[in-house]
Amino acid sequence: MTTNEITPATNFIRNIIEEDLKTNKYEGRVHTRFPPEPNGYLHIGHAKSICLNFGFAAEYEGGLCNLRFDDTNPSKEEVEYVESIVEDVRWLGFDWGDRLFYASDYFEQLYEYGVQLIKAGKAYVCDLSPEETREYRGTLKSPGKDSPYRTRPVEENLDLFERMRAGEFEDGSRVLRAKIDMTSGNLNMRDPIIYRILRAEHHRTGNKWCIYPMYDFTHCLSDSIEGITHSLCTLEFEDHRPLYDWFLDELKVYHPQQIEFARLNLSYTVMSKRKLLALVEKGLVSGWDDPRMPTISGLRRRGYTPESIRNFCERIGVAKRDSTVDIALLEHSIREDLNKRAPRVMCVLRPLRVVIDNYPEDRMEELDALNNPEDPDMGTRKVPFSRVLYIEQDDFLENPPKKFYRLSPGREVRLRYAYFIKCVYVVKDEETGEIIELHCTYDPQTRGGGAPDGRKVKATLHWVSADYSLQAEVRLYDHLFFEANPGEDADGRDFTAGLNPDSLETLTSCRVEPSLAAAEPGSRYQFERLGYFCVDTVDSKDGAIMFNRTVTLRDTWAKIKKANKR
Repeated sequence: MTTNEITPATNFIRNIIEEDLKTNKYEGRVHTRFPPEPNGYLHIGHAKSICLNFGFAAEYEGGLCNLRFDDTNPSKEEVEYVESIVEDVRWLGFDWGDRLFYASDYFEQLYEYGVQLIKAGKAYVCDLSPEETREYRGTLKSPGKDSPYRTRPVEENLDLFERMRAGEFEDGSRVLRAKIDMTSGNLNMRDPIIYRILRAEHHRTGNKWCIYPMYDFTHCLSDSIEGITHSLCTLEFEDHRPLYDWFLDELKVYHPQQIEFARLNLSYTVMSKRKLLALVEKGLVSGWDDPRMPTISGLRRRGYTPESIRNFCERIGVAKRDSTVDIALLEHSIREDLNKRAPRVMCVLRPLRVVIDNYPEDRMEELDALNNPEDPDMGTRKVPFSRVLYIEQDDFLENPPKKFYRLSPGREVRLRYAYFIKCVYVVKDEETGEIIELHCTYDPQTRGGGAPDGRKVKATLHWVSADYSLQAEVRLYDHLFFEANPGEDADGRDFTAGLNPDSLETLTSCRVEPSLAAAEPGSRYQFERLGYFCVDTVDSKDGAIMFNRTVTLRDTWAKIKKANKR
């Protein structure tokens, strides 16, 4: 953990682990796992689970955390997803050593567990169609009813299950079900399906199998096989815990403890893999790593750091009740991190040409600029200053209102690290009336930003030299949705109706200082007065540098905290 990171707080999961260690419940062991399904890219919600599972293991001497892929649905799983998950977990700063596992490693053993349940009279092969199965299951208000195949003899069930594996039956024609209680108040306990017939090529086992275990069956037994002590799950699995325990108890195998915590919901985005996949497939984003996406790969491309995400996950804590976290807290975490580590540079997003009439035409001088006022050890750099500059269009108004202190006719302002300048006159396009150039004068005695006579100015502007700056493309990203809770579809409206049409603005004529000529993909900077930006890792090329805005400088979360203290 770096010095920038937050000390873990006490929470109910840590209390459970501490108590288990005191009672020697698992012989002093702490062994967790992160078990993603390889059917999509990981998002910020998964980051919370990753930090919890790997974080708790790291806190205790000898603690271990496995990375295990629950790859039991080959129709939706791809190697691309496996590779992206491995990259994301490693990028976040966690290591699983030699403990990279797949549920498919245990297919043969899981099949034998299915046979064991049949022999014990605790499982049966059912021929009901999916529609009939739903009908027999009942509802929350009414009990289910037994399948007509529930009383099949053990030998017949063993024969049918073996023939299911051999591929004798059509997809969906038969399933293996646990025999529990069709009148249970918990629908998960009403004879849940253990195995289904599914002919699909598996990314690891190929076509060896045509039957695949269901998640609930696989999950608990994989935990047992790997010797997991604390199986941390999100709250939607709370109702599944009795089934988790039932399988382990009936099979009389090692029994981990399932513990549920609240999942992470974040405002102005969606966390459903199904919805994220829809955004990708419909072309509403450029891909899983689109910087507007809440995926870890998208956040990485946008310029987020592993430390900022880990700190965010620590800040939001661990709760037992679902809630939505304001995205401002995530943005606060990256601002706080980059404020300490990001070099400062100057970039003009929407250039307005400025000619300093009393500055020599053939002169160029290099001015000293701080790389980071938060860290003097980062030193200084040279910034070229010349007669023709660019400033932001927004930093000039011909007829300024009250409290506009930036440049206007007859007004003096400071140029960052340079001189005081005063606007003398304005050049406009003859046809449109648009301001295209400013003519100014400068005071040579104010180099470095101070006036010998003590006069003050009320604004400091960033700028770049017209002759010595570089052209760059800058993508200004905003929230993907304009609604705080776009996933709420109670009115039946498609969630994509809440997409923010202004979530991306691309500027192609930006100018940056020449120190960025050698900026590496992924490098992060603060563009003074504008925000934090990074070099795009996909589209930026030599001679055609491209930046993504990570976050603006304004810290909404800090303002919220300040308001709450009043």
